[in-house]
Amino acid sequence: MDHFGRFLLARPYWLVVVVLIALVGLPAAIWLDLRNLSDETLRRQASSLNGIITSVRSYYATNVVSRVVNSDTETQALHNYLDVNGAIPIPATLSLELGAEIGSAEGDVEYRFVSDYAFANRPPHRLDEFERSALFQFRAEPQGPQFIVNSTGNVWNREITLATPVVMEGGCVSCHNSHAESPKTDWIVGDVRALQTVTVRQPVALNLWSFKWLLLYFAAAGTMGLFFAAMQYKLAGSFSRMNDELTANNEFLAGISLKISKYLSPQVYKSIFSGEKDASISTERKKLTVFFSDIKDFTATTERMQPEELTALLNEYFTEMSHIAEAHGATIDKFIGDAIVAFFGDPETKGATEDARACVRMALDMQRRLTDLGEVWNQKGLEHPFKARMGINTGFCNVGNFGSDERMDYTIIGAEANLAARLESIAEPGGIVLSYETYAHVRDIIEAEPLEAVQFKGIAREIIPYHIKKVQVPEIKTRKVLQVEEGSKLTVDLASFDEPTRAALRATIQDALIKVQPPETAW
Repeated sequence: MDHFGRFLLARPYWLVVVVLIALVGLPAAIWLDLRNLSDETLRRQASSLNGIITSVRSYYATNVVSRVVNSDTETQALHNYLDVNGAIPIPATLSLELGAEIGSAEGDVEYRFVSDYAFANRPPHRLDEFERSALFQFRAEPQGPQFIVNSTGNVWNREITLATPVVMEGGCVSCHNSHAESPKTDWIVGDVRALQTVTVRQPVALNLWSFKWLLLYFAAAGTMGLFFAAMQYKLAGSFSRMNDELTANNEFLAGISLKISKYLSPQVYKSIFSGEKDASISTERKKLTVFFSDIKDFTATTERMQPEELTALLNEYFTEMSHIAEAHGATIDKFIGDAIVAFFGDPETKGATEDARACVRMALDMQRRLTDLGEVWNQKGLEHPFKARMGINTGFCNVGNFGSDERMDYTIIGAEANLAARLESIAEPGGIVLSYETYAHVRDIIEAEPLEAVQFKGIAREIIPYHIKKVQVPEIKTRKVLQVEEGSKLTVDLASFDEPTRAALRATIQDALIKVQPPETAW
């Protein structure tokens, strides 16, 4: 069954062929069966007529012709013709005896001549309910129907009886009214004397077998239907199992991907799982802003702490710093002991200037958060809270997948990355040191002072570091102040500020207005 299912899936046109054969086969089967039914009906009618004619001929040869030929006296028509030499039967007697002949010769056809006025020397006729009812109806309605039909039978056999009236004519009236054995002597022309019935029987099974081609078609169609139903049921079971396995695999992969995401920065994780980046060894050369930080005197600070306390404290530090880095769009490269390596410009970049600005804002937010955390840690008993040194540099680096075919690491390499690490090493605890390349992009938002030129190991050129002193408060350029009846309106040129400054400015103005204006006054 599986092999057949795969065969149909691979060759769907065969299914179309089967459907077309089924559509053509139904009318063909009906036509063949109608022809068989017509042939069978005609054959049975011919056989029945042949039997009736044979019975009539035999009766006529024996009881009429033979008696006339063998008699030397005058022929008479009598009801008791057998008792008189050369006599022949009257019509009523002929009908009675011919009915017996036909019934015995042809089992499917029965002829009866019955009357409720039988001659005295004859046994009374036994009429059934239909015959009595038909005889009564014919006499009650002389101008009524010429025949009455009654259908009977069961599931296996059907039987149709057709009854017609026997009407008295002139010769019959005079004979019956003058005959000594007649039970009724006041007949008139047109009276219903008797009833003749013809009963035809036919087995239903015989007609049913006439539809052998249609039955064969339905049997074949039913078999194919059952086969396809069984195949569909099996496929449904397979699909159900596959869906269950797929659901389980999806849940497993979702759990694995969630775990993997803990080891990757959100940007790298997103680019890999969205298909933007391939898991292959490849690198690109891009202009990045690289960030390095570590904790000053980390070993001395934590030497009196238990491993469990140190782990919890360090994880809290990394968690807080990671949230800030993610908020500013940084790609966290790695954690090295107590150090953090991050960069801006890959896999997403807003341009070298905006990347540098975002990195500096991130570093400032990290230092502010460390100050707040230091107070909390002091209250918890930590004598020397963490203080971080940070270094930032902007320049071209190689970024991408480094490693082997079996294990890779998404990271950066290059002299500019090394320079960021060297700048971090000369920063004071709680301080941020920039290279000139970074300072050039952020000089309008921070105030920094140059330090003495330094010749770092592995760096060919002499470097002048810049130490951030404080954040510059941008001057608000007022273009126009209009006095109106409702109050004062302040118009500010926000286009000269970057987005974070604009957001901070809007929030500050709104807070100030809420404090100085009545609640019902709208701004």
